[in-house]
Amino acid sequence: MTQKIAAIVLAAGQGTRMKSDTHKVLHPIAGRPMLHHLLGSVAKLAPVETVVVVGAGREQIETALARSNAKFAVQAEQLGTGHAVQQAEQALAGFQGDVLILYGDVPLVSDATMARMIERLHGADAPAAVVLGFRPEDPAAYGRIVADAAGVIARMVEYKDASEEERAIDLCNSGLMAVRAADLFALLARVKNENAAGEYYLPDIVMLAAADGRASAVIETGAWEVAGVNSRAELAAVEGEWQRRRRIQAMADGVTLVAPETVWFAHDTAIERDVTIEPNVFFGPGVTVASGAVIHGFSHIEGAVIGAGAQVGPFARLRPGAVLEEGSKAGNFVEIKNARLGAGAKANHLTYLGDADVGAGANIGAGTITCNYDGYFKHKTVIGERAFIGSNSALIAPVKIGRDAIVAAGSAVSRDVGDGELRMVRAEQLVKPGWADRFHDVMKKKKGG
Repeated sequence: MTQKIAAIVLAAGQGTRMKSDTHKVLHPIAGRPMLHHLLGSVAKLAPVETVVVVGAGREQIETALARSNAKFAVQAEQLGTGHAVQQAEQALAGFQGDVLILYGDVPLVSDATMARMIERLHGADAPAAVVLGFRPEDPAAYGRIVADAAGVIARMVEYKDASEEERAIDLCNSGLMAVRAADLFALLARVKNENAAGEYYLPDIVMLAAADGRASAVIETGAWEVAGVNSRAELAAVEGEWQRRRRIQAMADGVTLVAPETVWFAHDTAIERDVTIEPNVFFGPGVTVASGAVIHGFSHIEGAVIGAGAQVGPFARLRPGAVLEEGSKAGNFVEIKNARLGAGAKANHLTYLGDADVGAGANIGAGTITCNYDGYFKHKTVIGERAFIGSNSALIAPVKIGRDAIVAAGSAVSRDVGDGELRMVRAEQLVKPGWADRFHDVMKKKKGG
C-alpha cells in the first residue's frame, strides 16, 4: 500500500447507556480499552495522521492517548456523524491521500478489512467513497444500502427515513468509510440536516457524489467485526464473541482447552503448542506460556512468563513479574508476584513468593511466605539452588538462603543462611505436665457455677 492514509476516529458520543464514569471507548475488551484495539489495527497501516474526534469526557481520552501520535479535534455539539467528521478538517489541513473514517465504539475492525476498503477506493471504477457494509441477523434500526451485484451503491438511507421496502433490505451500513481527502470535506460542506433527526449524516456524501455523477461502492464484512458497543450488555456480547474466536484460534494452534468456554484470554496472551489449560482459567494481559506447560483449573494469571513443562495451580495466582522456568511448579493456593521460580523448583501449595529469586531445584514447603514489605519499602529474598524451605517458614527480607541449605519447618528467618547450613529459628518448647487438665477443671467449674 503506497498511498498515504489518514484515519479519523469518532469518539465524541456521550455514551449515556453505559451508565459509567469511564468514557465508553475506554471500556476494555480482553483487557484492552476498545479505543486501543481500534488504534492498534489502524497503526498496522502506518497512517500519516490519526485524528480522534472527542467531545464529552475528552480529558479521559486525551490522557489515555497522551503517549500516542494522535491528534484531537473537538465536537462541542452532537450534530451527527457528518458534523463530527467535519471537526477533523483543520487537523488534516494539507493532507493529500485517503481517509478512513472509523468509530471508537466499533473496536474490532481488522487492519485487513481497512486495507480492503482502501484497495476498493482505488479500483478501476474509482468510486467516490467506499462504505463498509454487513448483514446482521437482525437489521434493526441500521441504515440500509441499496447496491447492485458489483457493489455499486444506488442509494443509502437511514432507518428513520427509510420506506418499508428499503427497511426490508438486509445490507446495512456500518458507518465506516474510506474517502479521498480531496473529496471528503468538500462533500461534507454540502450536507444538509433535512431529515427526521435534524442531524448531518455522513452517508449523505455518497448521494451527493452520485448527484455529481460519481458512484460509490460497498464492500462487506461479517457482522461481528463491526459490532458496536453502546451498553454493558453489548460490551459483554462483543467480549464473548472475541473470546470465542480466540479459543478457536488457540485450539487450532495446538493448545488443549479442556473446557474452552470457561477459559478467558487477554488481547496479548501468547501460548505455544502442546499447552494444556484446564477449566476456569483467567489470563490477564502480559502472559506467555511455553510448550508443554499445564495450567490447572481456577488459576488467575497476569503479567507472567511460564516456561516449558511448568505447572500452575489449581487455584494459583501469578501476578505481574512472575517467572516460572522450565519444569517448575506453582501449585494449589500459591501466589507469586515479581519473583522467579528456577528450573525444576517447586512451591506445591499454600505459599506466597513476592520479590524473590528461587534457584533451580529448590523446594518451598507449604505455608512458606517471603515477608517482602516493611510498610514502606519492598525487599528481596534470594533462595539458592536445591535449598529446602520447611513448611510454615517466614523468610524476612532482605535475606539470602544459600545453596543446598535447609530451613527447618516453622522458622522465622531474618539473617542470611549459608550454603549447606541448617537454620532452625523457633522459640524454646515448654512442657508443663498436667497444666491442661487443671485448666479444664477450673474452667468447667466456672462455667457450671
